Amino acid sequence: MLDEGFIARLGDFGLARQTEHDKSPDATMAAGTMGYLAPEYVLTGRASEKTDVLSYGVVVLEVANGRRPIEKDAPAAGNGKVGISSNFVEWIWSLRQEGKLLIVADPRLEGEFEEGEMRKVLLVGLACSHPDSIARPTMRGVVQMLLDEAEVLIVPRTKPFTSYSTS
Repeated sequence: MLDEGFIARLGDFGLARQTEHDKSPDATMAAGTMGYLAPEYVLTGRASEKTDVLSYGVVVLEVANGRRPIEKDAPAAGNGKVGISSNFVEWIWSLRQEGKLLIVADPRLEGEFEEGEMRKVLLVGLACSHPDSIARPTMRGVVQMLLDEAEVLIVPRTKPFTSYSTS
């Protein structure tokens, strides 16, 4: 994406891309920008529609919040203290758990937004960023939710724990 001065502001963030890392044609590793990569993709190196849905969800949260998904010296998830690096998706999940989701809105908006719309966008972003790929919506579902053609999926109050296996 380009801004009004034709300066790139959003580029390749690693959706569904792989690179070879060994001589074996079957050996691949995940490639892309940390913060936008689905956990199952990082673990297995296999991309799918649902890995792209997670990346899109991170972009949605980034637009609503005005921050990059991983920043140095940003508030750390859960404790509000400044950390060396912070994953803002974790931070957003922690605020959801505390019932303070709207705190996530970009401070440059200075509170000038429709709370219902901001809540919907943030919940869609969290639904897309669900750690379990099966629980993520399809892109068609995302569009329908954003256009109010479908109800926003129920997003758990706390971030679900999911374990992954390579077998």
